[in-house]
Order: sequence, then structure tokens, then C-alpha cells
Amino acid sequence: MRFVRRHLILIALAATILVVAGLVLGTAVAVWRAAHEDEASRIGHVDLIAVLGAAEYDGQPSATLRGRLEHAALLYREGFATRVLVLGGNRPGDVTTEASAGRSWLIADGLPEGSVFAEPEGNNTLESLRAAATFMRVNHLTTVFLVSDPWHNLRIRRIARDLHLVAFVSATWSSAAKSRGTRFRGYLRETFAYLYYRVLRR
Repeated sequence: MRFVRRHLILIALAATILVVAGLVLGTAVAVWRAAHEDEASRIGHVDLIAVLGAAEYDGQPSATLRGRLEHAALLYREGFATRVLVLGGNRPGDVTTEASAGRSWLIADGLPEGSVFAEPEGNNTLESLRAAATFMRVNHLTTVFLVSDPWHNLRIRRIARDLHLVAFVSATWSSAAKSRGTRFRGYLRETFAYLYYRVLRR
């Protein structure tokens, strides 16, 4: 009897491990597939281009943020939207915010001041996208391109749609995505970040 009980426990444990492994693997594949989608190729126009924040240093965008801003500027110049919103708050000791630094960079790059907005709220993806949703509701906007790094696509689109936005993704491959190691870490991190969000909504 004790042997049978132990055998059943081992079977249940093995089944649980297989289910969890399958869930992680399936999510990893979904993250990879979403990373290679550029919905700008099939969506002609949206109300807004929203740039997810990344580090800035004394008002100067990091390489990661600059890559995202360059991609947003390209989408704007190609006529995908007439407004660009930069997201992201600040960290202790920062003299400005990711959003403000990004807006200043885009204006210096030639985008009209009246077309570029900053929403300097949020220190993580969920908080930033909530700020974007509020901005869009106040300004009666519905559709948005989300610009970030490729492995971020699945999670940011899911969060935005959970916030009732008509959201599409168009990522940049020109910033943090240059090395294989960076890409692998990005895919790995986002696999678990996506699962964490779906389970806890955080």
C-alpha cells in the first residue's frame, strides 16, 4: 500500500513537471514568434506611437532607449501616426525622466514639438502602459503602435489589450538586440515575465 501511494505521488509529480515544462516551452515559443512580428507591415495607420521607456543618463537616452526612439521617429516619418508618446518615470537620483529625455531627443531629431508627448509615470512596464492608457482615453485615442525591444512584444501587447487598447507592436532590432547573449537573456526573461503577468496580473 505504501509502495502504491509513493508510486502515485511520483506519477503526479512527474505529470506536474511535464505540464509546467510544457507551459514554459509554449510561452517561450510565443515570445519568440511575437518578437518576429512587425504589425506595421499590415496596419497602415494608428492614432499614436508609444515608446516604452528605458534608461537615461542625465537627460541622455541610453543606447536601448535611443534605438526605440529612432524606430518611433521612422514610423512617424513614414506616416503611421501623427503623435508620439514617450513613456517612463525616473529612478532615485535621476535629474529627469525617461519620458522627458526621450521627448527632448525626438524634438532634437526633428519631430515637431506639438506631435511629441511625454508621460513620465511608471517604473515598470505595467505602470507605464497604464499611464499610456490614461493619456489615450483623455485624448480620445484608440489605436497604438507599441515600440520596444522585440522580446517585449508579447507581454506589452497583452497588457495593452487588457487595458482595452487596440494595440499593435513594432519593435526595434537596432538597440539592445545586437548580441546573441542579449537576445537569449531577453527571451528568457520575458518568458517568465509573461507567465508572471498572466498569473498575477502584475
